[in-house]
Amino acid sequence: MNLLRSCLLLALLAGAPPLAAQGVLVAPHTIIIDHRTRSGSVSLYNPADVPAEITLSTFFGYPVTDSAGQFELQRVDAPDSTLPSAAGWIEAFPKRMLLAPKERQTVRLLARPPAGLPDGEYWARLVVAAKGGTVPVSGVSASSGVTVGLSLEVRTILPLQYRKGRVTTGVKLTRIAADVEGDSVAIRTHLRRTGNAAFLGTLRAMVVDSAGRKVASLASPLAVYFDMEPRLTAPLPAAGLPPGLYQVQVEAAAERDDIAPELLLNAPPERYSLAVRLP
Repeated sequence: MNLLRSCLLLALLAGAPPLAAQGVLVAPHTIIIDHRTRSGSVSLYNPADVPAEITLSTFFGYPVTDSAGQFELQRVDAPDSTLPSAAGWIEAFPKRMLLAPKERQTVRLLARPPAGLPDGEYWARLVVAAKGGTVPVSGVSASSGVTVGLSLEVRTILPLQYRKGRVTTGVKLTRIAADVEGDSVAIRTHLRRTGNAAFLGTLRAMVVDSAGRKVASLASPLAVYFDMEPRLTAPLPAAGLPPGLYQVQVEAAAERDDIAPELLLNAPPERYSLAVRLP
């Protein structure tokens, strides 16, 4: 008998044997719906050898950064009229299904926006919850006749954008701080979104020496819904850096490897540089 269900898969699987089913594969990673079509789709695939029970739902949420600069998802269960939520009028068809082993299924997403919806971009998060497979729990005597296991629910959360009319975006780098921490350089920057749509792109940073040689770099996918201050790190050469003056060059560009170019909103790249003296 299964005694516990949990969606915290990573915590539960620490040191556990491989599962027969660990969830489904979902594509695309970002869903863009246009007001003219008011529909979209996601593709589901069950790679496991056991069936998976699938449930789809939506909520309103967006990425933020905490005081340490780490990314987290801000969930708002009851968004008011000041927030551009589409969660209440996006529906999945079907919402529930049993996905057989190795089976694929296309789920349609239908938008029913309220009448008179102003131009702009509206946001939701699509949740694909999959139940399938169990993790055995040790410590129960075999002679008891009781089988104990954890029933798993794996959740995949995808961003969804609904665009109506004229939508624009951009990002401003208003300040940057950089410090060497151990074997890495930590870069903290304040990002301010412009326009009426989220900025989807890539944040790149490069550290160059006085001769213009690159000594460290990083690149990270970026989604700016509201102001945020991410902290990112770039590994330094194994030998470290000699004392001297360096330049930290940061760029935010509307480019993403995981999103089709035609789905990205155009925005001019934003660049910022900072001189840093290392002792």
